Amino acid sequence: MLAQFGKTGVVLALCAGVVACSSETEFTPKPKGYNRIDLPAHAYRELGPGHPYTFEYSKYAKVLRDSSYLAQPDWLNIYYPQLHANVQITYTNVVRDRKLYNKMMEDARKLTGKHQIKATSIEEKILRTPNGLRASVFELEGEVPSQFQFYTTDSTKHFFRAALYFRTATDNDSLAPVIEYVKYDMIKMLNSLKYNK
Repeated sequence: MLAQFGKTGVVLALCAGVVACSSETEFTPKPKGYNRIDLPAHAYRELGPGHPYTFEYSKYAKVLRDSSYLAQPDWLNIYYPQLHANVQITYTNVVRDRKLYNKMMEDARKLTGKHQIKATSIEEKILRTPNGLRASVFELEGEVPSQFQFYTTDSTKHFFRAALYFRTATDNDSLAPVIEYVKYDMIKMLNSLKYNK
């Protein structure tokens, strides 16, 4: 009797499973969710003395000296602690040295070009700032480590480059509002950039 009940129980369970699986339930995919990111209103302060350049940067960021072994004296990081964003600034005095100037131009283009492996697009714009500097601005899309970069030079003495990086493994889709926020600050930096004579 126990063996007969066991077989009947198994058959009933299988039938119930088939009925449950065959009932039509409508599935609606949910939209992709992102973490909520509260971004402060843009506010700026001027970079202090002691550099061959000056610009305005976010009051929510910290100015840190570049501590890498390749760093030169006027290389800085504009670090956003709450956003885990870093704007890496490199500066070279080319002092009418055409060979050095050409090398800096080539290096800037190579550094941007390294992102081609992961970039879905790299858009370059050439513009003139309110202070009369000519700049090349690069916007990169895709899962790239740097989403926005620019360099500017007066072609005789100063070569200034800035690149945005994030100290997080979060996908760029999720970082989109933060990327746009820091890009806005970088454009402010570029537009306010002046070289000290």
